Amino acid sequence: MSTFTVIDPSTGSPITTLERAEIDQVDAAVADAVRAQRAWAALAPVARADALRAFARVVEAHVEELAALEVRNSGHPIGSARWEAQHVAQVLNYYSGAPERLIGSQIPVAGGLDVTYHEPYGVVGIIVPWNFPMTIAAWGFAPALAAGNAVVLKPAELTPLTAIRLGELALEAGLPEGLFQVVVGSGSVVGQRFVSHPDMHKVVFTGSTEVGTEVAAGCARMLKPVTLELGGKSANIVFADADLEKAAAGVPGSVFDNAGQDCCARSRLLVQRSVYDRFLEMLEPAVAAWKVGDPHDESTQMGPLISASHRSTVQGFLDGVDVAFRGSAPEGDGFWFAPAVVLAQPGDRIARDEVFGPVLAVMPFDDEADAIRLANDTAYGLAGSIWTENLGRGIRVSRGVRSGVLSVNSHSSVRYATPFGGMKASGLGRELGPDAAEHFTEVKNVFYATE
Repeated sequence: MSTFTVIDPSTGSPITTLERAEIDQVDAAVADAVRAQRAWAALAPVARADALRAFARVVEAHVEELAALEVRNSGHPIGSARWEAQHVAQVLNYYSGAPERLIGSQIPVAGGLDVTYHEPYGVVGIIVPWNFPMTIAAWGFAPALAAGNAVVLKPAELTPLTAIRLGELALEAGLPEGLFQVVVGSGSVVGQRFVSHPDMHKVVFTGSTEVGTEVAAGCARMLKPVTLELGGKSANIVFADADLEKAAAGVPGSVFDNAGQDCCARSRLLVQRSVYDRFLEMLEPAVAAWKVGDPHDESTQMGPLISASHRSTVQGFLDGVDVAFRGSAPEGDGFWFAPAVVLAQPGDRIARDEVFGPVLAVMPFDDEADAIRLANDTAYGLAGSIWTENLGRGIRVSRGVRSGVLSVNSHSSVRYATPFGGMKASGLGRELGPDAAEHFTEVKNVFYATE
């Protein structure tokens, strides 16, 4: 059995060494999940709801522990990590209401009674990326469990520690053995087995578009449903009539949060030409003030990149580009990177490819039609922002931009009570929102003859 070392990205120092699971361990986990799922689905809905609320309470009691673990493993600033741990508890609480609300339909038909039921898939495999290990995991496992499924979760090898701890907390909360398991290993072994295993009846994948395409192809061969949340190259559109001070102040958080390692990052800034120069003048001090440093410090807004290799990849995007200005970052140990603002043209690589780092490409536009054209000039369609004081313009542009999640005069992307997901190469399906538990069920239609 092979091993790998988990690294603290703020220091480059090893945290721990873990073993990679092999196919037989994945198969054993799925077999345990099959047994646990039968009993879990047979529980009264109120019992499943109570169990999820208990899980939420245990997570709430361990918020500081989980946050500290995420700071060390992922380099997230402590304030962000604390919010992420609390978010897991909130998602569990929200979906604890779903078991008692998975309501079918009674359909009028001749000769009898027609009723639909929501039946769980059985065992669901969830593959989680390294950038938001806790939150993205919860978006999958909370509604899946609420719907009566068992879950086997594969975290990324770079950031597995909070997922492992959540698996332990689930048992402490009283969830049955085998119902929610965390299996650590490589995507080529564990992830691929999720796709090919005949008793894994749905897969949820968050990650790159390239890998997501392969996951989708494998699931198609198995006739297995799949949800994909993939890459992004989101636009932040600023019109001349916007509150420019507020818009400029919000830019750093929209793209440099989590060191830009966010598929929802507004990595393309489109500014109306008449205020383009003035907006850049307003943006420079906001970028300079963005605090990059020790993630344990309560005042830190951005930590390091996740690894040395990823830092090298991000740095490569700055080769030969017009860097307008940069923020600052610590020197020395750790995978630090100073935020960068680049003046770009629509055809430039920096304006088209996902950087997944704290790099912002800025371009001017002329009018609404030009803004929509540029915003849509990408293979992706995940998120975006529109800044305007004109209500009609906000409505027109939001309808014209092909992205799954948009916000007007803010940079909100994810709320557990609203659907989340992308268009085009940004994915398939939706997570979160009031209907998420239904997405982990199959509709069974039953006709009862009365004549």
